[in-house]
Amino acid sequence: MNPRFHHVALIGKYHGANAGSSRATLEEIAHFLAAQGCDVALERDTAQSSGIAHYAALDVEAIGVQCDLALVVGGDGTMLGFGRQLARHGVPLIGINQGRLGFITDIALDQYRSVLPPMLRGDYEEDHRSLMHAKVWRDGHCVFDALAMNDVVVNRGATSGMVELRVEVDGHFVANQRADGLIIATPTGSTAYALSAGGPLLHPSIPGWVLVPIAPHTLSNRPIVLADPAEIAIEIVAGRDASANFDMQSLASLLHGDRITVRRSQHHVRFLHPRGWSYFDTLRRKLHWNEGVA
Repeated sequence: MNPRFHHVALIGKYHGANAGSSRATLEEIAHFLAAQGCDVALERDTAQSSGIAHYAALDVEAIGVQCDLALVVGGDGTMLGFGRQLARHGVPLIGINQGRLGFITDIALDQYRSVLPPMLRGDYEEDHRSLMHAKVWRDGHCVFDALAMNDVVVNRGATSGMVELRVEVDGHFVANQRADGLIIATPTGSTAYALSAGGPLLHPSIPGWVLVPIAPHTLSNRPIVLADPAEIAIEIVAGRDASANFDMQSLASLLHGDRITVRRSQHHVRFLHPRGWSYFDTLRRKLHWNEGVA
């Protein structure tokens, strides 16, 4: 076999309670990749936490420079995290899910031996996902800077009432919204928190964001789809203990007058799927559409 991807990074989500199975799974997959003709490296934290020492260990920056494919063993959260970090390097990712199949980790663990060989030879579907570049501004200075692949969420405090948010798009005033919060989601994130808050599903190929209020005070405040070249700005007008979450992983405490700006990142994430993959198949499986229908 002559693989298209010669240097493959193996990334795992390690759990202490499953130490034996996690290490055994990663070693099995690494051995399989080597047998396919790939030069295998382990992500550094994966190597350290699993105790696997007979492969090169690389940090994320080195993976971005040296590897031409990242194989992630875990769930959607792991894929989101490494997708953000590897986006600027253009390294594609393939996801193997150890539990229930996710929206973006779509290869079942017990199927990787049959699914991966043609993908490693270049027979796959490529799926590009947009990223948001968000900043928090205070007194004219940027105090927080992050990328998000799912969503940017401005929330009220856990024990406080509603927040009041001034929303602008490309410098044009849209509305002052009183709500529990506001979600700006990518098409990838449209199936996450935004969906549970009543937002629409956006196909990944749509160059847009969805702006979804969380429990708005005025019921006429509805979700809206915006073109993703637009810059969205949210200013904290009133409310205590508001916070901003970026893919629910980063948090910044917000003060009155703080502004969160969101624009499209210059980078995108490259996901590779098995040939024949369909976004609609994923939706049907994950959202349990047409259950019981042949």
